[in-house]
Amino acid sequence: MPALENEPHSALLDFLSQHKRWFVLTGAGISTASGLGDYRDERGEWKRSKPMTGQLFLGNELARKRYWARSSVGWRNFSNAEPNAAHFQLVKLQQKGIAQTLITQNVDCLHQKAGHQQVVDLHGVLNLVRCVGCQQTVSRDAYQTNLLHENPWLGTLDAAFAPDGDADLDNANFEQLIVPNCAHCDGLLKPDVVFFGENVAKAVVQQAMAALHEAEALVVFGSSLMVYSGYRFCKAAHEAGIPIMIVTRGTTRADGIASLKINDNCADVLLTINSYYDKT
Repeated sequence: MPALENEPHSALLDFLSQHKRWFVLTGAGISTASGLGDYRDERGEWKRSKPMTGQLFLGNELARKRYWARSSVGWRNFSNAEPNAAHFQLVKLQQKGIAQTLITQNVDCLHQKAGHQQVVDLHGVLNLVRCVGCQQTVSRDAYQTNLLHENPWLGTLDAAFAPDGDADLDNANFEQLIVPNCAHCDGLLKPDVVFFGENVAKAVVQQAMAALHEAEALVVFGSSLMVYSGYRFCKAAHEAGIPIMIVTRGTTRADGIASLKINDNCADVLLTINSYYDKT
């Protein structure tokens, strides 16, 4: 499909006129304009080494220290990220009653910062830290304060920012890091996210699937869908006869089952979509 300019392509017009109650799924590509990186290139291949796995974080003390050291640097950029035009355009679609359900693979809370209501965070949120023992939570900002208090030297480090609050910090002495434990039970603390290789909670999946089957269409923005946790919704939609529109740069895992694929910038396409609905 050619790049969109002033008017939507006829295939998009047809889709918009026929399907006005959407289940929306977003991925990292919707947050790149906010200065947050993504993991995959336009071919769906890893741009960098695979992210931390839950098994490694829980089972390897040095890997855990390395994670928190890198995160302490990356959090500066991640926590200050602001929503971009794509997030705000999706809020407008929700206000119009079109983007009725929004599921995001992102952990940045930028949809919520933009004012989107009732967002389902498929992979959790990075602004909370949870005890794996007693399940008590603490804000990531508060944990950052504790982390820097125990390790003042972290505040002197600098590195290139990486996806999901990470930073390319590889030359630090990770062994010396003191990792604060839970203030309630002294248990191990973990970011309140689904790490690579972990499973999304069944209740979250069930909630999302129920919403999907009430929608007229599944619309994906900014995701390669290479991870099954997101692709499962495309698979379920296809099996149920629910049309799928994908808006993202590059190849996705669901290209073969999409009713419409738009290889373009998410914010530009969303602006075109909102302009169309403003006129109808």
